[in-house]
This record gives sequence, structure tokens and C-alpha cells, in this order.
Amino acid sequence: MSEGCLFGIGNPLLDVSAEVSTEVLDKYKIKANDAVLAEESHLPLYDEFASLPNVEYIAGGATLNGIRVAQWMLQVPGATTYMGCIGQDKFGETMESCAKADGVNVQFLKDEKTPTGKCAVVITGHNRSLVTDLQAANCYKLEHLKAPENFALVEKARFYYIAGFFMTGPTGPDCIMTIAKHACEYNKTFTMNLSAPFLMQVPPFKAALMSAMPYIDVLFGNETEAVTFAETEGWETKDIAEIAMKISKFPKENGARGRTVVFTQGTEPTIVASEGKILQFPITPLKPEQLVDTNAAGDAFVGGYLSQLVLGKSIRECARAGMHSAHLIIQHSGCTFPKKPSFIW
Repeated sequence: MSEGCLFGIGNPLLDVSAEVSTEVLDKYKIKANDAVLAEESHLPLYDEFASLPNVEYIAGGATLNGIRVAQWMLQVPGATTYMGCIGQDKFGETMESCAKADGVNVQFLKDEKTPTGKCAVVITGHNRSLVTDLQAANCYKLEHLKAPENFALVEKARFYYIAGFFMTGPTGPDCIMTIAKHACEYNKTFTMNLSAPFLMQVPPFKAALMSAMPYIDVLFGNETEAVTFAETEGWETKDIAEIAMKISKFPKENGARGRTVVFTQGTEPTIVASEGKILQFPITPLKPEQLVDTNAAGDAFVGGYLSQLVLGKSIRECARAGMHSAHLIIQHSGCTFPKKPSFIW
């Protein structure tokens, strides 16, 4: 496996996490297990969380979480590269140092005027809701990606991962298409994540996703996102396997390989559609007292899956690694993990 083989780009965010009562959901009109972009009415939530004794600050952002987990699973320094935009502040410095300590080669664009983005992780029992204030994460520039020293890292990689959240930025769709077309031209593997229902419900974001779809080799998501996608396509079915199969058969620019669609379903089996077949992989259940935080479970699954994909392993092994990572992460607070993985190769 070569250095820099897996490349990610996305919205780097500082997770501001706290377990609270459901009254907080009602107060800020937030749904359990939802993910939304912060509106003005949500902004007091961050100060409210900062005043709580149980608040935690953890380096986050969906793509970065996935890349960090893949890096941890691989245990090869510099196997992964990540780009995004942060502010020139202490939160940005914390994120950079944490990612580098994990072995990720981070190449951040640093915005002098805008603070590092943050995500309120509202934990209510076993549920979690995400309220994201993008700030600097929304200031990424295509010029940074295309700078010779940075695009050299794109060219060096063989696998790419981008969470759907990156589509919301002004230059996100252009960056996505730049990487997608490069991957297609050189027969590399391009992967994305549906990430949240609102990304399919807001027409410009759905359009960006569908522009990228012909280039997507592996698409990740969960059962809620799958059903939302089906609804926005006008499909009447809510059957996750059927939805996965339909998406897998969308046209592709690179005919050298088919599209694989991977949908997790919480405690239900993970569904994979590939080469005209449906595969199901049961999860290992946890006792209620073992469950700490479901935040980043989906990101951890992706990271584990990608760690085996870059090694050329089978879908079964990729899914096994993904479920192993997710199983471990939800027993910790946020996207945190022990020094070494216990995954048996």
C-alpha cells in the first residue's frame, strides 16, 4: 500500500458535544437523529453547550472522521490525505494537531477572517442530532485544490472519499467534480456519502449529487437517507435493498467497474448492492449499557470499509471492517478510538 493512497476532502468541524434532555430538541426545534445546517435561531445553542459541565470538544466533520478511522485501521503513517478549510484560531490548531497525531497528512486552507466551523452534537439518550455552523469550512477554494503541490496529492491517491456535506459550500460541487473526473480518467476509485436527508431535499444540493453520481464507484448512506433519496426520485418503495439496487444501476462514466451501494441500518443488517446482487451483513449487537454515543458511527463504518477497499479486499471484508469500526466507536464518546485497532485481518 502506497503513502497517500486514500484522499479525502470535506468540511473540517470542531464537534461541541453534550448529553442533554429532549427539552433542548424542543427548544431549538431539532429532530432526534437529524442533521441540519445552523440557522440564526440555532446559534445560541453553541454558547449554551459551552456553559455545560459535561461538554466535550472533539475534532470532527464527516469526511475527516472517515479518513481518521481509515488511517487508524491501516496503521501506516501518511496512508491518508485530507483537505478542507479552517480558521486561524485555537480550534483550528487543535484540529490540525489531532489529525496529524492520528497519522493523517492534512493540508488545510487557513482563512484569516473566518473562525473554524463547529458542529453541536446534541445527544439525547441513544440518539444524536447534528447542528452545523460551517464558518471557515464553507470558505474552501478550488484554487487551493488545484495548486500544484496540493493537486500532486490528488494525483498520488488511488481512492477518494467525500461526504455529501461538502456539496453545500460555494466551491464544493466544483471540487467534487474535479476529483471525480480525475478518478474516472485514470481508472481510480471515487466514493461518496449521501450524509443527510436535507442534502437530497434541497434542489441545488440534490443536483450536485446527481452530477457526481455517474462518477461514483461506491456510495454510502443509511436507511433514512436511502428512503429520502427514493422519495426525491419519485420512487414509491421504502425497501432499502430495492433502493440500493436501483441506485447501483444508474449510468456510470467509468464502465470498467459497476457501482456498489452500501446502506447501514442501525441495528439491522447492512445492505450492499453490487453487480446485480444484494448482500446482507448482520451487525454484532451491543448491550444497552455498552452504548455510549452513536455520533460518528456511520463515519466509522465508512473508515473501516475504506481501509480494506484500498487493500483490494472483498466486499465482505470491507463490510466486516466497517462494522468492526462502528461497533467500537459507539462505545466511545465522539469519533475517538484506542491507540491500536483489534481488527483481525
